Amino acid sequence: MTPFGEAMHRLRQKKGVSQKQMAAAIGVSAAYLSALEHGKRGQPSFDFLQRVAGYFNVIWDEAEELFGLAALSDPKVVLDTSGLSAAHTAFANKLAARIRSLPEETIAAMEEVLEITCFPDKERG
Repeated sequence: MTPFGEAMHRLRQKKGVSQKQMAAAIGVSAAYLSALEHGKRGQPSFDFLQRVAGYFNVIWDEAEELFGLAALSDPKVVLDTSGLSAAHTAFANKLAARIRSLPEETIAAMEEVLEITCFPDKERG
């Protein structure tokens, strides 16, 4: 599952609608929605995101968050380490080889390191 797929599933459950009902309302197939929710499709288009936001009456910050999750939801990520150090390339390859076996706590810790390193001034809750 992707972050966007998980969020869309929660929104759908909260509204009490099936994939088939939602698909008919926004003009896509239920199979496409299922594939998005299960991480079998890549990042959705901006047009699709707008239809989802409209369907769930998501506005402002909540819509921005949903769009941000979509940007983080490509299930087939490619890391280009060309021009970086050997250490960067080795790390990327080790991560790719082991990502499926990493526990959730490790992922959360690594994400925290990325947030601190990339956004040192960001307020944390």
